[in-house]
Amino acid sequence: MATSYHFLLCFLLCFLQSPVLISSSSQTLLLPLSHSLSKTQFTSTHHLLKSTSTRSATRFRHHHRKTTHRQVSLPLSPGSDYTLSFTLNSHPPQPISLYLDTGSDLVWFPCHPFECILCEDKAEKNLTNSSPPKLSSSASTVHCKSPSCSAAHSNLPSSDLCAIANCPLDSIETGDCHKFSCPKFYYAYGDGSLVARLYQDSISLPLTSPSSLVLQSFTFGCAHTALAEPVGVAGFGRGVLSLPAQLSSFAPQLGNQFSYCLISHSFDSDRVRRPSPLILGRYQEKEKTKVEADDINNHPRYAYTSMLDNPKHPYFYCVGLEGISVGRKNIPAPEFLKRVDREGGGGLVVDSGTTFTMLPASLYGSVVSEFESRVGRVYKRAKGVEEKTGLAPCYYYDNVINVPNVVLHFVGNGSSVVLPRRNYFYEFFDGDEKRKVGCLMLMNGGDEAELSGGPGATLGNYQQQGFEVVYDLEKRRVGFARRKCASLWESLNQG
Repeated sequence: MATSYHFLLCFLLCFLQSPVLISSSSQTLLLPLSHSLSKTQFTSTHHLLKSTSTRSATRFRHHHRKTTHRQVSLPLSPGSDYTLSFTLNSHPPQPISLYLDTGSDLVWFPCHPFECILCEDKAEKNLTNSSPPKLSSSASTVHCKSPSCSAAHSNLPSSDLCAIANCPLDSIETGDCHKFSCPKFYYAYGDGSLVARLYQDSISLPLTSPSSLVLQSFTFGCAHTALAEPVGVAGFGRGVLSLPAQLSSFAPQLGNQFSYCLISHSFDSDRVRRPSPLILGRYQEKEKTKVEADDINNHPRYAYTSMLDNPKHPYFYCVGLEGISVGRKNIPAPEFLKRVDREGGGGLVVDSGTTFTMLPASLYGSVVSEFESRVGRVYKRAKGVEEKTGLAPCYYYDNVINVPNVVLHFVGNGSSVVLPRRNYFYEFFDGDEKRKVGCLMLMNGGDEAELSGGPGATLGNYQQQGFEVVYDLEKRRVGFARRKCASLWESLNQG
């Protein structure tokens, strides 16, 4: 058993082709997340914010479409999203960058030959794999009776999938359809779609010695055709095909918990040159000295809240939201944000792939009303900026603007999270009016009736900046702790 464990750790060190910390005591892997923001993508701050707010709204509302098709929690694109890299054993081995997405449950990427329809503009602006990899000769399709095939097709019965794969009726009845491949699956999302097939591969990676390492039967989606999506996704959601779930099958200590700490960037690409740490497994905090006792990196306080099961979107990390405080005013959340019903409606999704937090109209309106009563009576509303950015309310100011504190109250004792000001109020220079302006970065997700059958709210990655967000799959909870993410990377990388 010990040999297998060390074997897996060595494999992952090579497989992810990035600075990795392996600790025999803490049993963790440390991987770098890169932010996809580029200064050349947007013509102005207004353009950047409008693009990001529109994408956040599109992704959120896509969860509530009435459809029989499998839907991925996308779109993802540069400007607000995070990527991790690994190397596939093609010939020659090729590095692949994938979006980290806690809102979906599959690892997939473009494969050669690859056709991407309506990708001309995206191919230039997106973080793309310069040449889609070719599958190795050892890659094999997943058979139609496998649980992985069922999961990729929204848990359709294997008999139905084998019938689609043209397995004869007598073989379906006897369960002898292992020679028939899992049918291609269709994923749809906010601004595109893809068709892919499931594969398994034994990925071999060379060491410094002549020997090599092999991880058997890693399952991934290989897309030869896509619409408006040239980049793949590393699904970290709650599903059997996700990266954490597959790690759990090989080494539970690596797959039963993961966390990330997103470096605060304020849409400044210079601030994201250093990686944001992605941590697989549990790690031990170093012992604290008296000087370090108050350092948030060495004495983090985690606020935990329980995960809620979602029957319609089982891969979501849903939690309950009790309310939001604006200054001293505590605004209770509507009841449907505290739980998830049998139709998959309600709750709040903690999502690495949505930028701005989306709230139901009633809660958003109450937050804005309280914000306006405190800020709007002193500062002038910037209506023109609101129209150009998709954010509201926005205010003009001259030197310094005073805004109230914002606190998220999750279900569970001691589960309140105080947001840093920069996480909910974005300040920039309005070149059109030659004035400073600031905007609230919480968004209206729609009326409760519009949100039926899907999440009631989403906690976006912009509001998660400067926190270590812990997904504890064993104890079924999500935790938040204020951290200096760049320092956390450095301290973990030093061991």
